Amino acid sequence: MSFSAGDAAKGAGLFKTRCAQCHTVGAGEPHKVGPNLNGLFGRKSGQSAGYSYTPANVSKGVVWEEQTLFEYLENPKKYIPGTKMAFAGLKKEKDRNDLVTYLKEAVRPFPLLLPDRHF
Repeated sequence: MSFSAGDAAKGAGLFKTRCAQCHTVGAGEPHKVGPNLNGLFGRKSGQSAGYSYTPANVSKGVVWEEQTLFEYLENPKKYIPGTKMAFAGLKKEKDRNDLVTYLKEAVRPFPLLLPDRHF
């Protein structure tokens, strides 16, 4: 199984119903039960400033990219034994592809600047 780009709009719906009760995505938004996910891609597990992670998350040392997040979201407790994330996971590949695609857009630490735009 490997990640392939999904439907970001469907991923946004999944985030709202399955993730938003514990996570935020916007820059500067607070942590909830789970960490704020802004800037997630390219960051090592257990490294969001101001959030108290389990030693398992910190020591896993995985770098979050599309593929690692796709694998993690299938069964977080299997991927990182000892995590405090209570989420059972998303078994359907399509749902994971959609959610990761949405997150890739939603958690950019800086807005995407297009070459034809002048600020």
